[in-house]
Amino acid sequence: MDVWDLSGLIYEGSFDEVVDTSIPMDKIPHWFRGTHLNYAENILYSSLPGSPSIRTTTNKEDSKIATTEIREGNTEVRNFTWGELRHRVGLLSNAFRAKGVRKGDRVAVVASTSFDTLICFLAITSLGGLFSSSSTDMGTKGILERLWQIRPKYVFIDDWAVYNGKTNDLRQKIKDIVEGIRSVAEFESVVTQPRFPGKPASVSGIPRTVTLDAFLEAAQGSDELRFERVAFRDPFLVVYSSGTTGIPKCIVHSTGGVLINVMKEGLLHREQGPNDVVLQYTTTGWIMYLVSIQCLLFGCRSVLYDGSPFQPDLTTFIRIVGEQRVTDLGTSPRFLHELQKNDISPRNVTDLSRLRSVVTTGMVLSDALFEWFYDTGFPAAVHLRNISGGTDLAGCFGQENPLQPVYVGGCQGPTLGTKLEVYDPTIEDGPGRSVPHGEPGELVATASFPNQPIFFWGDDTGEKYYNAYYTRFPHVWTHGDFIQIHAETGQVLFLGRADGVLNPSGVRFGSSDIYSVIETHFPEIADSVCVGQRRPQDHDESVLLFLKMNAGHKFTDNLVQRVKVKIGEERSKRHIPRYVFQTWDIPSTVNLKKVELPVKQIVSGRIIKPSGTLANPESLKFYYQFAKVEEVVAKQKAEREGSIKSKL
Repeated sequence: MDVWDLSGLIYEGSFDEVVDTSIPMDKIPHWFRGTHLNYAENILYSSLPGSPSIRTTTNKEDSKIATTEIREGNTEVRNFTWGELRHRVGLLSNAFRAKGVRKGDRVAVVASTSFDTLICFLAITSLGGLFSSSSTDMGTKGILERLWQIRPKYVFIDDWAVYNGKTNDLRQKIKDIVEGIRSVAEFESVVTQPRFPGKPASVSGIPRTVTLDAFLEAAQGSDELRFERVAFRDPFLVVYSSGTTGIPKCIVHSTGGVLINVMKEGLLHREQGPNDVVLQYTTTGWIMYLVSIQCLLFGCRSVLYDGSPFQPDLTTFIRIVGEQRVTDLGTSPRFLHELQKNDISPRNVTDLSRLRSVVTTGMVLSDALFEWFYDTGFPAAVHLRNISGGTDLAGCFGQENPLQPVYVGGCQGPTLGTKLEVYDPTIEDGPGRSVPHGEPGELVATASFPNQPIFFWGDDTGEKYYNAYYTRFPHVWTHGDFIQIHAETGQVLFLGRADGVLNPSGVRFGSSDIYSVIETHFPEIADSVCVGQRRPQDHDESVLLFLKMNAGHKFTDNLVQRVKVKIGEERSKRHIPRYVFQTWDIPSTVNLKKVELPVKQIVSGRIIKPSGTLANPESLKFYYQFAKVEEVVAKQKAEREGSIKSKL
């Protein structure tokens, strides 16, 4: 209730109670029933008249810059004011309206983090429609797996893509997508967004496809903004599970749930306001894309960056942070690791005097990177905000806290208003039991929160939704992360995915324990993946570690021995992998998140069908041989002995 009063959200109606706490959370109780609001209206017009000690108005004058768009390598910088933002949203929303788009219709994008994509998001949600996004580097199969399920009326697609110094023509992909969804009854057409302003690619010869300029003609020049206010729990956004072993689940989020949650996180955890400049490095296919949009609620300037952060060199992106006077930078542990590995100290590269925070998420941030961040990387006054939550809740379970110190490891603490607990991981089903702080276990939420998803698209019975979160512990959300809460500091330490937890001889630990040792002590290793193997015939789990070498470095028996010794020294003898092998590629999503579960399943004897959300699904083929790991070891031994004999 306090956050509701503080938020300054634009709404109509009233509510008798915030939520009925007698309804179990797996029944998805209504929050703020009786209120109606619109997502785009709040982005474009909301102010924050709460306590002056916390926030002043958001200062969204038409002449003030709202967003800055930067293409890879700082080759083009474009600024857009609040007035232009509203004008463009009005034009597109009126074109949608003229084309018959109404509340509940879906519009999808396959696009970059550009101004055009932002306009599309706000235009469709202004009408009470649902928005879905995929990045241009996602494979056609993965895109179609999403589109087949949500059955969009229109699909907006960039005509070109820019990444890693290359420009790619997307028109063949557009043709394939049109062909793939032409049988969807709701589908009207593809609309191409010009990635190079003023130079739209010709779409003649591509069926059911028009350019953005042609589509906007339906608005007849009208930029009048009209907003469809919808019920608090009405849907506005479809996001997707990783889908690494099958078709992704379509997770649907509510308008009010996401708005009230971002107000809580932005005001209380981040203290964001109109003087802030936010640069979140992300693709549109990742839940963190919301950060680039939702910071506008607070009058921040949002910097939209498209392309590789390492073009034309490894310091370019950091220089942009300084040049744009960024106050809040969002990135990933992998990006920081690349800087560390290449001896790049951002505080020596550019002026970071305006930078007040760096947010990292997507994978576990190693202890070594915490140390590097303050010892070498960034100014001492910058707040390192490691967060974790995700797609399922469009928010955080663990995140920063402006009132307490930052300690090495994990997140500073749990997010406000969410009843996070740690359950005994040895309980397979039935009523759960909390474990004391300091003991690892399953991350669960034991009470409803407003931003829990409202349903899965196409899941008419609710069975998929229930199975995703509630089958293990009745009426308790099981998130799938293996965590512990530090007994002294209250930190939330994320140890890995619960379904990827390593458990040799009953000793449970997270893969991050292994990765942190490798990242800290073995610069010759580019990346690694560590999984547990337990086949039907196995009486215990074996830990398999796969190492990908940097160019110019060899995988040797000596390296394997050094890795094992160091893991034993820094963790314990029980942490030492039973097998260590070389690999040439590690599966990851298009958002560069390392994927362990498919590898675990494959080496445990299962044959899986990878989904299109994997950036490199062909990499999985290599791991099938290790389902018969004894044969691989015997073969390698024979090859070594043969090599020794030949030398003699």
